[in-house]
Amino acid sequence: MTFPPLLKVAVEVPAWPAVDRARWRLAALQDATGRAATVAGAGLAGAGLLADQAVTGPCLVATAAATLAGLVTLRAWRPVGHQRATASVLYLMPGAGLAVLLAAERIVSGPHWGEALALAAWTVWTWVIRPAQLARRMLAPPPAPVVLADEDEVEEPLDRHPAARWWAVNVAVDGGPGTGTALEGIELTGERAMRAMIRSTVPGEPVPDISVRRLSALMDIPEEDIAITSVPGRGAGVRLLTVGQADEVLDARAIWAARIAPLAMPGSVITEINLGPVMNGEIDA
Repeated sequence: MTFPPLLKVAVEVPAWPAVDRARWRLAALQDATGRAATVAGAGLAGAGLLADQAVTGPCLVATAAATLAGLVTLRAWRPVGHQRATASVLYLMPGAGLAVLLAAERIVSGPHWGEALALAAWTVWTWVIRPAQLARRMLAPPPAPVVLADEDEVEEPLDRHPAARWWAVNVAVDGGPGTGTALEGIELTGERAMRAMIRSTVPGEPVPDISVRRLSALMDIPEEDIAITSVPGRGAGVRLLTVGQADEVLDARAIWAARIAPLAMPGSVITEINLGPVMNGEIDA
């Protein structure tokens, strides 16, 4: 008689910050308890080495009780398998080693250099290797720490305009003519003309020298119809991109510079045009 194979379903458990914090606190408490137990065990073994043999008996009983109690909590609610057996053996090693030292102190009368050397080796090994901690993390690893992205590494959202997305994919990529730049403030100035701002995405760095010839090849537009110039009143971190021949009716900046500024406001320049939100083809004034 054959049975169908078991169906394995992977369930993604959502991250609970409160539970993760509690688990981290528990792991820190277990770490501190393990350190304290190592110091206490070394102190008891040292006392048994120097004092009367009557001290080693109670210390041996306390070591066995503490080790077995910790082993019960380690194995509780854990599935049976090789990993649980390996973790149990690893957890028993410090307590078993200390018990052997205490038993040797009870058998051999008086301090002995071999016992002192073994105690020093046990203390250093337990403090550095931390077998009990490794056993617990083998069966119940602590939650992964939350890695916060550095503010300088967070990418700013791209302009929603299709031209800005095209620029990001074709021009601003590594090896492109405008690596480390972004296109924003796109404004149509004619049926086949536009104006936009090229901004450096690296703070404090100027816009790199962008090859008009490469842009011409990418956009399939004559080189003489593409211009990259500085922006009046702005630094080298921004540049003005002009593509095509602007229609005089649509070019509000040209109308302002030619007709309004000389008479009404000499020396003034339009730096931004806001037409308000456009919805369903209508301009909400």
